[in-house]
Amino acid sequence: MSDASSDDSFVQKGAAANLTVAHAGAPQDFYFLLLPKATMLPVAAAIEPLRIANQVTNTKLYRWFIMTETGAPVRCSNGMVVTPDMALAPLPPEAVGFVCAGVEPQDTASETTLNWLRRQHRFGRQIGGICTGAFALAQAGIITDQPFTLHWENQPGFTERFGHLKPSPNIYEVSAALMTCGGGSAATDMMLTLIEQRHGKQLAIIVADMCLHVRSTSGAAPQKSNYAVAIGSRNQRLLSALQLMQDAIEEPLSIGALCHRLDISRRQLERLFSRYLDQSPMHVYSDMRLSHAFALMNETSMSVTEIALASGFNSATHFSRQFKRKFGASPHFFRKGWA
Repeated sequence: MSDASSDDSFVQKGAAANLTVAHAGAPQDFYFLLLPKATMLPVAAAIEPLRIANQVTNTKLYRWFIMTETGAPVRCSNGMVVTPDMALAPLPPEAVGFVCAGVEPQDTASETTLNWLRRQHRFGRQIGGICTGAFALAQAGIITDQPFTLHWENQPGFTERFGHLKPSPNIYEVSAALMTCGGGSAATDMMLTLIEQRHGKQLAIIVADMCLHVRSTSGAAPQKSNYAVAIGSRNQRLLSALQLMQDAIEEPLSIGALCHRLDISRRQLERLFSRYLDQSPMHVYSDMRLSHAFALMNETSMSVTEIALASGFNSATHFSRQFKRKFGASPHFFRKGWA
């Protein structure tokens, strides 16, 4: 990663897109604490929106710095070595600090790092976690009853260790007290939300376009589908059932039709889904169709009625009720909030 110690490096020239924003005062600083074996993808995905926001506005809206515990280079999960800007140091009052972890997160935060996190939290600094950074935040006692998340692959191990804490299945969670994301491109979504909160929706849209990123407008988007959950089971009938459902979103199959195509009884199908997914076939099917609707809501200009029909709901009222149950807002409110 490039040296961020020179202020000139924070505003680069040459963006085709440009936007003038009203900004006076100091830039907002972000500090990314990389733990050993941190995943590089979400770290870059978090930093690049900040760089692009500066570039398209030709204004130093943000600065970013890489930290490690001692200031020594850290080896990431992909084997690449990152040279930091500094060792652990107190965060400035208005700065945001993210602890960035990756594989084997239960073993990478030392007591020195945990004490640093506790101290920053005690002094009222904004702290967050990227990818599996929630492990360190939980170890430090920073996570209590606020919403939080971490990469889906590590959630079972997390809940096994911290039984009193339940991570969200969502791609990111942002609150005044805590900011966390599940890793990968979820870090971009989280940072776009922070950019929008500080400098407006128009800048967030331009930055997303510059990243070639189809933005999820809500952290309520799930990290993974039921189909992804089932792959680990390697049960061919379950995979076949889910594939049939996926292929028939607009015109959903009945339970009877699914059983006929799979050549199993209804009781066998229900046992299959209960064993591997802990849900009924129809509940999984409904969630699959709602996730499809969520994507259409984000990525198209289709009307709510059109999206309902394209997702296999004959009644717009029923669709709206189910959408609100899953995502916490009606389709009309959701669409209005991003219009």
